[in-house]
Amino acid sequence: MFLQRLLQFVGWPITAGVIIALLALLLFPQLRGNQQPPQGANNNLNIGVVSYADAVNRAAPAVVNVYTEKRVVQRNQNLSNNPFFRHLYNNSNIPQQERMQKTLGSGVIVDDAGLILTNNHVINGADRISVLLYDGRYTNAELIGIDKANDLAVLKIQIDNISAITLGNSDNIRVGDVVLAIGNPFGVGQSVSQGIVSATGRWNLGINSAENFIQTDAAINPGNSGGALIDAHGNLIGINTAMLDETGASFGISFAVPVDKAMNSLKQIVEFGGVRRGWLGIGVTQPTLEFAQNLGAEGLLVSEIERDSPAAKAGFQINDYITHIDNVPLLNEHSVAKSLINIQPNAEITFRIIRDGKALEIKAIAAFPPTKT
Repeated sequence: MFLQRLLQFVGWPITAGVIIALLALLLFPQLRGNQQPPQGANNNLNIGVVSYADAVNRAAPAVVNVYTEKRVVQRNQNLSNNPFFRHLYNNSNIPQQERMQKTLGSGVIVDDAGLILTNNHVINGADRISVLLYDGRYTNAELIGIDKANDLAVLKIQIDNISAITLGNSDNIRVGDVVLAIGNPFGVGQSVSQGIVSATGRWNLGINSAENFIQTDAAINPGNSGGALIDAHGNLIGINTAMLDETGASFGISFAVPVDKAMNSLKQIVEFGGVRRGWLGIGVTQPTLEFAQNLGAEGLLVSEIERDSPAAKAGFQINDYITHIDNVPLLNEHSVAKSLINIQPNAEITFRIIRDGKALEIKAIAAFPPTKT
């Protein structure tokens, strides 16, 4: 009897506690541990990229160090730099000394045949070009050709078992996308810096004559030039080219040539020995906002037509208002350059214009640029 009463006395509090706990869990679901999110809720709150190691491992074997040597001749005279004696030395037969000036940069293997993209300023004037591969092998490289307008150069190496990078699509990148810059900064060895796409279509920077850069805050320092700008999956989206700073250190504004433009240059260099660009002989200017609003369309005014040019033969007139090139709407002078940059000689281009208030269509056939005399 005593034992029965004892169990009743102990059992009621336990039972009551269990009931209270069940009610609390029903009324306050957040008290449940390791619960599954309800159907339809955002299941990705704790899922995200926490490391870019896979992207780096995928791309890094295709990024190489580029070393160049250039013969430099100088007079072997300690006082030759003294202004007082310089005119004497410059007109004398002082013995000259030859030395090798070395520079460094980076490059990217873009196909299994050993073709490498780098910057023209990395190899410009070099008498010898060498490449250090990711696996430590060292080999000479042959210069296939350059694209001075885009500051690009194509090299070729003859070596087995190389890793070509996977090409991405620079047309699909967005401001805010994560990017990684791989190269050989300051000659310390292959390094990776991380940032985002800060802007696309940057131009009018005075870096080269065919500007359409990807801007990034990923650090691009001396030695990174010619290296790879990759996306978060390890795909090549650009060739690192320049930084906006005169001190020689990156401060968060760097530029890369988009991969689609770089590969177009490479294909033409391999096929033709150089980059062929179509010429129209037309100049344009931005109209006033009032002018564009009156016509109800964005566009550019024709301000210059070269004599005997494709534009002149097609019938263009000064003050024609161009609204589209091959169905691509024009917003500024850069959009003209972007639309025409890859047009080949003998290609037909369709322009939509407004002349004296009337919509017209003009077709022009691009030619080779005239030879400068």
